[in-house]
Amino acid sequence: QVQLVESGGGLVQAGDSLRLSCAASGDTFSNYGLGWFRQAPGKEREFVAAISRGGGFTYYADSIKGRFTISRDSAKNTVYLQMSSLKPEDTAVYYCAAASTAISLRTGVARYWGQGTQVTVSS
Repeated sequence: QVQLVESGGGLVQAGDSLRLSCAASGDTFSNYGLGWFRQAPGKEREFVAAISRGGGFTYYADSIKGRFTISRDSAKNTVYLQMSSLKPEDTAVYYCAAASTAISLRTGVARYWGQGTQVTVSS
């Protein structure tokens, strides 16, 4: 079992930056690929980014490539999503997720989910 707790969401203006954090507990951190998804009102949840178990491989959705960066800190059992040049269309609830591989997350399949954190970008 893995518990995931997100933090760092909030209300920002277009062009601002924000960093989301997701603290993992309950199982060996390095056993899991980790990632972020988001769900905007009235839309399906979509993949945002994923990072491999060792941190050597990262994957991004085309819509955020070049603006968001995913990273992980094994000492803190935490995965981050650094978001820059935020746009109103980035407004969504952001969810942290864990799976056996980052590629699994890239295809939308996760074994564990966090509760989500709201990000709102005003124009």
